Amino acid sequence: MKLGKWIFLLLAFLAAMCMTLIGVAIGIRSTLGAAGAIFALIIIMGTGFTLKKKMSDTL
Repeated sequence: MKLGKWIFLLLAFLAAMCMTLIGVAIGIRSTLGAAGAIFALIIIMGTGFTLKKKMSDTL
């Protein structure tokens, strides 16, 4: 697998982990934890989409 594919796999894993953390934070009634996980998810997803756009533009 190329390096670019590994980066996307890592970003997908991190995004899935953030989604899981949102559910856990809601379960333990932690507003700060849920907000932090949502913020991290937005950053990770934005990074993935930006990176994908840059990679597709170079091809």
